[in-house]
Amino acid sequence: MPPTGLTAIQIRQGHPDFLDLPWQLSLAEWEGKSPRLVQVPRGLSRHEVLFVSYGKVIYALKELPPRVGQREYEVLRGLEERGLPAVVAVGLVRARTGAESAGGEESSILITRFLEGSLPYRTLFMNQGLERYRERLLDAMASLLVRLHLGGFYWGDCSLSNTLFRRDAGELQAYAVDAETSELHDKLSEGKRLHDLDIMEENIAGGLADLAAMVPLPPELKDVFETGPNIRRRYARLWEEINKEIPVAPQESYRIHERIRALNDLGFSVGEVDLVASGESDHLRMRTIVTDRNYHRHQLHNLTGIVAEEKQATLLLNEIQELKATLARELNRSTPLSTAAFRWLEERFNPTIQKLHPVKGGADLSELYCQVLEHKWFLSERAKKDVGLQKAIDDYVELRKQQKDPVVTALLLGGPASPSLPRPVAAISPSDGTQEPAPPAEPRPVDSTKGGR
Repeated sequence: MPPTGLTAIQIRQGHPDFLDLPWQLSLAEWEGKSPRLVQVPRGLSRHEVLFVSYGKVIYALKELPPRVGQREYEVLRGLEERGLPAVVAVGLVRARTGAESAGGEESSILITRFLEGSLPYRTLFMNQGLERYRERLLDAMASLLVRLHLGGFYWGDCSLSNTLFRRDAGELQAYAVDAETSELHDKLSEGKRLHDLDIMEENIAGGLADLAAMVPLPPELKDVFETGPNIRRRYARLWEEINKEIPVAPQESYRIHERIRALNDLGFSVGEVDLVASGESDHLRMRTIVTDRNYHRHQLHNLTGIVAEEKQATLLLNEIQELKATLARELNRSTPLSTAAFRWLEERFNPTIQKLHPVKGGADLSELYCQVLEHKWFLSERAKKDVGLQKAIDDYVELRKQQKDPVVTALLLGGPASPSLPRPVAAISPSDGTQEPAPPAEPRPVDSTKGGR
């Protein structure tokens, strides 16, 4: 039999070489063989999957047949190049193990970067403190499929198990995590697109039926065979809105700006606007070319340099717009948005993050700031007046200090995992301004669960 161990390794620049891992063994035999192994919230997988840490960065390793591994690596690289929501492929290893189960044959191990701040769907349902996010799952799945299909991606196996969810200022963003059966096209055909939706409906029903046998489902998901069609209807509405064409008369050029603004409000960036003859002598038809759903992320980054999720960026931009209006009123003249953004960064965001130093750890700073804003909203609602940012910060920090498990808190906020982290993760009860107010005699617990695996 040929010698065991590495036969080839392909790693992208900027990542470890992974040479200190026990490649002579199959992943199923790694337990206790490497100090780099860590436990994180994980979903179901038909293949062996492990997680390793290098400093604060965690990587997922998935064992596959060589041809399948190479194909998935290339598809994930293509998704990254197109800016589509999926895990990032870091490298591909080929190794020969002496395990009887592997027959001493060569296998490939796909290495992806752990998606910080995300959780598998089962964690959303099996842990207290994440209840508010469950109903967001439908829109997150619909939005993910729209974005992937716009980018020419045929999934071939869309399911809850092949998706990760990242909390984003009270909403959910979904990411594809498995591309074994996937294809990338310049433009997805109608047949491929509809077939993907058929597969999604079937897989969603199966995933929720399995889950319903273990935990009660929320009312909107109890009919597991209706959930897939519900996602499909939401998908269809969004797809139609993005792809519709509207007539533009010669004196209605303002409708072009209205259309772009409407798509921006949905979070989509518009790359091109095509005006083509409509068949009427004096009318044109306008077709917009959508590039991605990161419009507010791009705008916030251009103004402040902050990298945030889409909903976080929307919330932060709203604050900047409010400050812009306040400055205009105080100065009695118009204020550029860039000026308001600079003032907001220097007077609100940076000082707040500094004051949150006792609890921030490795947290996603944008999400942490959004949590403070949400906590301020709740305190103000309870007090029937604006309590101010400083009081919200103080109260938030105090509540976070009272929470019992700092390791779990750090992970759910996007910080590093720990080898000692138990599985499954128990999340922490949220402070949710959208829920019914807590009794006045007892302070409401803060939501420290946004932003997990």
